[in-house]
Order: sequence, then C-alpha cells, then structure tokens
Amino acid sequence: MQPNIGITESNRQDVVNLLSILLADEFILYTKTRHAHWNIESPDFYTVHKFFETQFGTLDGIVDAVAERIRTLGHHTSSTLKNFLNLTHLSETSNQENDSQGFIKILLEDHESVIVYLREIINNISDNLKDVGTADFLTSLLEQHEKMAWFLRAHLK
Repeated sequence: MQPNIGITESNRQDVVNLLSILLADEFILYTKTRHAHWNIESPDFYTVHKFFETQFGTLDGIVDAVAERIRTLGHHTSSTLKNFLNLTHLSETSNQENDSQGFIKILLEDHESVIVYLREIINNISDNLKDVGTADFLTSLLEQHEKMAWFLRAHLK
C-alpha cells in the first residue's frame, strides 16, 4: 500500500531518486571511514583510531536513517554495492600511506562533497517537490556532516 501523505507519487519518486544518491554517498563514506579506522598507522594511532570509530558510528546511524526515509516514502532502497558505486559522487580511492593526515584529508573532502550535495537538494525537495519533511530531515544531516567536517578539519591544523 502506497503512503497517502500529501506528496504526489511522481514527487515521491523524484525525492527517492535524490535520496538514493545520498544513501550511496553515505555508505561509501561510512566504508571509507571504517577503512581508515582499521588501517591507520601513525604515531597518533590510538587517538585517531578512536576518532574514526566515533565518526563511522555516526555515519552508520545516518545510513540507516536515509534508508528508512526512503522506506517512509513508500519505496525500497537500491542497496547493493554495485548500485552504490554507480550512484555515488564519491571516489572509492583511499590513501595508500595509511597515515592520519592522509585519511583525514580524504574523509574531509568526502564530507564536504556530501555537504554541497545536501545544500543543492534541500530547497528543491522542499520548494519544488513539496516534501518539507524530507527537507527538514536533510537539514539535520547537513548539520551533522558540517560538525564531522569541522572535527576533521581541526585535526589538520
């Protein structure tokens, strides 16, 4: 049964298409953060290892929330690795050196890419697709990514 929530099916589909790209980005960023957590090798290992753990924990919650928002809108997620790689804006490339500065720079670039994407789609979803609930949800995610990016940026000073 399709939801009767005041958003046309066409608009819900358009919102889900945008959310599917975001879900792919979030999952790739989560995976890259896990990779950094598992593979960090540097004098600040323990601190950065724990820092990455906090970040991937937050990202795990975001991935789940985006998938649940897609389900709330009456659609299924396209949650295969192949689909994620086809949809994402992010590169799967990782740092070869396994040092904290390299990982942090890559993850910061990815968070900033997600932030830019969120800024691009929030007003469209609210104004054109008439889904203020999803726009509000995305604004919350934007704030979380801005904070995670700030934390990463602080490590580079």
